[in-house]
Amino acid sequence: MATENFTGDGQQKIFEQLLCSAGLTDKLSGQLTFISVLNSFMSVTAFLGNALILMALHKESSLHPPSKLLLRNLATTDLCVGLIAEPLYVSSRISALNENWSMCRYISMAGFITGNILCGVSLFTLAAISVDRLLALLLGLRYRQVVTLNRVYVVVITFWFVSTVYSAVYIWNPLITFWYGTIGVPLSLITSIFSYTKIFCSLRNHQNQIQDHVQQPNQTNQLNIARYKKAVSTAIWLQLTLVACYLPLGVVTVLKTSGGRSLSLYNAWCYAVTLSYLNSSLNPILYCWKIEEVRQAVKNTTRQVLCNCFST
Repeated sequence: MATENFTGDGQQKIFEQLLCSAGLTDKLSGQLTFISVLNSFMSVTAFLGNALILMALHKESSLHPPSKLLLRNLATTDLCVGLIAEPLYVSSRISALNENWSMCRYISMAGFITGNILCGVSLFTLAAISVDRLLALLLGLRYRQVVTLNRVYVVVITFWFVSTVYSAVYIWNPLITFWYGTIGVPLSLITSIFSYTKIFCSLRNHQNQIQDHVQQPNQTNQLNIARYKKAVSTAIWLQLTLVACYLPLGVVTVLKTSGGRSLSLYNAWCYAVTLSYLNSSLNPILYCWKIEEVRQAVKNTTRQVLCNCFST
């Protein structure tokens, strides 16, 4: 999320001005070079991995379309991280190394805004996935009537619109973006925690009822419950991976609001941003690991691509 430093007189110092100054970059040229190379590699893996996942999801027909749309939206944000956000981050660090401070500030601002948009959409989408899994459990047969593809499209478009608006406001008033993120991030996480807690409690109650009545569920119900648990497990892994990758950046953000021009804090921020971008390269691995249909579709797509390459 966008961040600011505050001076004693209450005036804001936009953080990209601190990022693009000789006092913070002249002593870290080696580490900035390493970070730039690492993010360049991660940019390629994030783009190619999520492009492959999007092709696989497009071919996969067994997943419920609204649920698949949410996964496709999450993969799209990760693809945009590799295609846009990480190249901007690398460009800003290279500009700093070359002491092109004006370009560094403009690119850093563009990177902040892009990162805010993609991070916001990812958080909102993961919260929506948790709510989608909860509704699938609570609504039962009514789920497909309530959670329709058109409604999910409206939700996804709203996510992009809201994230774009509050991120663009950063140009005029960074404080609004900062506080919006301060409210939006915990709200999204609380929504996910509530949904998964409710899911676990409902599944446990269901299991207890079966045991109390000494009933054996039929094979169809067993398969449906097993499939549902796999979908919930996938969503939780995606959620936990995002939290693990973004938590250090959140900690550095909190420290940075009062840390001033700290060399160690600047260094920590660079690595924290890199770790947050790593999430976009890890998600395709999670899709293939946790979703059998996607894994098979990725294998088939990869074979087709390789065959076409060698045949030409």
